[in-house]
Amino acid sequence: MRAFSTASALRVAYRSVLPRTAPVSSRIARATAPRASAFRLSVRGYADEAKKPEEVSTEEAADLTAEQQKIKTLEEQLETKEKENVDLKDRLLRSVADFRNLQGVTKKDVEKAKAFALQKFAKDLLESVDNFGHALGAFKEEDLKKSKEISDLYTGVKMTKEVFENTLRKHGIEKVDPLGEVFDPNKHEATFQYAQKDKEPGTVFHVQQLGYTLNNRVIRPAKVGIVKNDDA
Repeated sequence: MRAFSTASALRVAYRSVLPRTAPVSSRIARATAPRASAFRLSVRGYADEAKKPEEVSTEEAADLTAEQQKIKTLEEQLETKEKENVDLKDRLLRSVADFRNLQGVTKKDVEKAKAFALQKFAKDLLESVDNFGHALGAFKEEDLKKSKEISDLYTGVKMTKEVFENTLRKHGIEKVDPLGEVFDPNKHEATFQYAQKDKEPGTVFHVQQLGYTLNNRVIRPAKVGIVKNDDA
């Protein structure tokens, strides 16, 4: 009876101890739980780190693509500007050429207008110069010697004629006296012909009216008499 009581007491004591002490498997599970969690976090971290280079590469590729697009856009804009520059340069050169041509044409027109105005003015003066020449030819040598007044008048008319001729020369107007020259229809106007044995046919033996040129261009041909050919 006492032995039974002792065994019962041991069972009760053992049961009372069991709830307080966890099984070995439970203790192992609880001990390894933090390590498992840490391992899972570590594995997850490695996975994240393994993905980062791909993400960086993708971002870099995107940035590179954007930069390439910018470069392409800038190159296209540069090409457009270069074409515009070539077009503007061509237009400028054409405008300069047109302006220079216009300058040349305008200059020629102005020169022609000046020459025409001067030519008309010169022709009007030539008649006065001719009249001075006719006046001088009217004086007789004996009258110049007899009268001082007539001599002074002759000198005055002669000086006035010379002033007119000098003024004409300053403006490129030169008189043409073809006496003794071969007849040139571009410079001379034949008013009559006369046969002379001692002179070459076709030469000028008499000047009826002096001719004049303006800058080497005939503005009035000289009126002349030429030697006639005996065979004509």
